Amino acid sequence: MPVIVKLKDILAERNMSQRELSRLTGLRPNTISHLCSSGVDRVHLSTFDIICKALDIQLHDLIVIQEE
Repeated sequence: MPVIVKLKDILAERNMSQRELSRLTGLRPNTISHLCSSGVDRVHLSTFDIICKALDIQLHDLIVIQEE
């Protein structure tokens, strides 16, 4: 059951750069870049919480469980 992180799409919809999100959240730019890539395999739940609060979204807006 693959999980897709839609952060790259959300940032594009908002015309927000990864660097801007990094500054807003206090997360390292490398962390944001990793979450915007297609190779995300591990994420701390606290990282999702920080991003969701900063973007004022729910977790289900950020991740999608893809049916196989």
